[in-house]
Amino acid sequence: MAEIDKKKFEFVELDSYASEVIDAPSYSYWKSVFRQFFSRKSTVFMLVILTAIILMSFIYPMFANYDFGDVSNINDFGKRYISPNADYWFGTDKNGQSLFDGVWYGARNSILISVIATAINMVIGVVVGGLWGVSKTVDKVMIEIYNIISNLPQMLIIIVLTYSIGAGFWNLIFAFCVTGWIGIAYAVRVQVLRYRDLEYNLASQTLGTPTYKVVSKNLLPQLVSVIVSMVSLLLPAYISSEAFLSFFGLGLPLSQPSLGRLISNYSSNLTTNAYLFWIPLTTLILVSLPLYIVGQNLADASDPRTHR
Repeated sequence: MAEIDKKKFEFVELDSYASEVIDAPSYSYWKSVFRQFFSRKSTVFMLVILTAIILMSFIYPMFANYDFGDVSNINDFGKRYISPNADYWFGTDKNGQSLFDGVWYGARNSILISVIATAINMVIGVVVGGLWGVSKTVDKVMIEIYNIISNLPQMLIIIVLTYSIGAGFWNLIFAFCVTGWIGIAYAVRVQVLRYRDLEYNLASQTLGTPTYKVVSKNLLPQLVSVIVSMVSLLLPAYISSEAFLSFFGLGLPLSQPSLGRLISNYSSNLTTNAYLFWIPLTTLILVSLPLYIVGQNLADASDPRTHR
């Protein structure tokens, strides 16, 4: 064998630190989630619509002076029933009020009610559902409560409560939250039962890991897509429920605008001056539909099973 030319080769010393380095690209779960989330064209399109509506709903009322019960222009026939034009973008109603102002004031109230009710119900539902799924004592009590409440129509409970405690912003949210969390808690409980007895959870409990850590660290991260999916369903559902209640004169006071209240007030204009009815209804759809589609796309993107 030919003698090795030592000038061409040299020995490399062992580096124990370098041997521990894994030569693989770094992975971030949430980066992967948002990359998949924004890769869908429907997400971007719906986000643009949703962002525009939310900004108008919360910024425009800060500068507009709108009174839902103002009838000062009712005798000025020049301002009544003006079709949408450059001066009045959404037209005016029988009182001479700008529908453009009314829609954004109403959308703000509808969105606020939906977001607050969803947040309260989700927090209570996830916490109770997590405990419900890991504790046999809690399970015995909660399953009986669930059997009683689930046999009563939730909308009936909400209607009875709004009649009992009266119309009002916080009263309506309270009515939504009295039993709204129970279905969420049950859904979380079912999902927790799927993962509770897997090997890594049993091993963690055997090593003495507290129950709350098992739930918060091992179980709930597996339910991210389920929780996001429930949020995407609840947000438009509460907006629709508020509109339904306001349409029949329940929920918010008569002096407080909402999309449902506007649709109810202008339902008689379905054929005559139809813009008064269809513009608030279209705005309601443009709020509810993007919320649902964006939420479902985020739920699909955040599913851990798609990131293995």
